Amino acid sequence: MTGPEDDAAPADAMEAEFDTVAGWTEEAVRALGPEHAIPAGCRGTGSEGAMRWLADRLALEPGTRFLDAGAGVGGPAGWLAQERELRPVCAEPMVAAVRASRRLFGLPSVVAVSQRLPFADGSFEAAWCLGVLCTTSDKAGALADLRRTMTEGGRLGLLVFVADAPLPPPLPEGNDFPSEDELRRLLAGAGFRLEEFADADLGDSPEEWTRRADAVQAEVARRHGADPAFQQAEENSGRVGRLLSHGALRAWLGVAVAH
Repeated sequence: MTGPEDDAAPADAMEAEFDTVAGWTEEAVRALGPEHAIPAGCRGTGSEGAMRWLADRLALEPGTRFLDAGAGVGGPAGWLAQERELRPVCAEPMVAAVRASRRLFGLPSVVAVSQRLPFADGSFEAAWCLGVLCTTSDKAGALADLRRTMTEGGRLGLLVFVADAPLPPPLPEGNDFPSEDELRRLLAGAGFRLEEFADADLGDSPEEWTRRADAVQAEVARRHGADPAFQQAEENSGRVGRLLSHGALRAWLGVAVAH
């Protein structure tokens, strides 16, 4: 559950999906129990299998300085902290999502867009950016600032929804889906060498993980289903889901090395 990274993105749909619903997600997790936090926090960002694929290739060790750019409510960073003995730093443009990340996972989290990260050059040895590049038109700026904050030889993991042909309407608001060729050019231009890539299977999370994420979603719907912001967020995320299920979009995983 990551937020939009483009200052010019349509505010209503994106803020509903990534800010308002983020606060409601935290509320629902607190009602249902902490074991729901990671599955709910990763909803819309990728599957457990996709995150494991990336983590296995990022050369992570306990204590690796790690950035989650566009961290949403912190689910992926929380998973990484639990699985790999790291303490990721989270950057996320939506205030309610940052608040939820701090409260649910206790991780250092700052309000920032990926084009203007408030970190010194070479601060991180590894990073990932999940479901974020397709929410900004300034992909080059986001990748350039990520490269700036990473060490030489640092490794970047990406999950990007890519479109290799024009998409059928209705399109999700606030999204700008690249093609894989465009993504490769942008990575090279920002100073990254693509090392490995694959298409993600977003349905490969454990059954219990999916059940807990669904329970949080149902609790949010029970509490806020009549709210226009909830309905708007559901419609926008549903459009992405339909494009993925029809093959018009695909979830692309990549690991690139900063040089």
